[in-house]
Amino acid sequence: MKWVTWENVGVDRMACAWLIKQYIDPEAEFLFVPTGQKPLPEGAEPFDIPGVRFTHRRGHCTFHTMLREFDLKDPILHRIARIVDEADTVQDIALEPAAPGLDLICRGIRSTCPDDHTVLERGSIIYEALYAQLAKEPI
Repeated sequence: MKWVTWENVGVDRMACAWLIKQYIDPEAEFLFVPTGQKPLPEGAEPFDIPGVRFTHRRGHCTFHTMLREFDLKDPILHRIARIVDEADTVQDIALEPAAPGLDLICRGIRSTCPDDHTVLERGSIIYEALYAQLAKEPI
């Protein structure tokens, strides 16, 4: 299946792409379009674009929305959602000390990669490592 999002991916879209490949659609192909481009490519599922099915809802990031929509119950994924929420959206209370660091690393990946496909490839290593580390911690 093809998935489409805006180009210049950040912390939430990197997380979503990792989630899609690992838990939803292992054969996923990603397309990137300029911010605000319409219409979106036909046959591609859009994510993290305002007004689409998989986007921010009720103050939560798109990663959080995807967990709910695909009924993913893994508590580690929900902890990652909380970290991405704090890194990507304005929060009244900060509970996850990893959030600012994750955002900084994701911005650094984006600034050192030639394109969004490379960003997702390198970003997936970060999210895989985050998952592995959180799996070692008490929930």
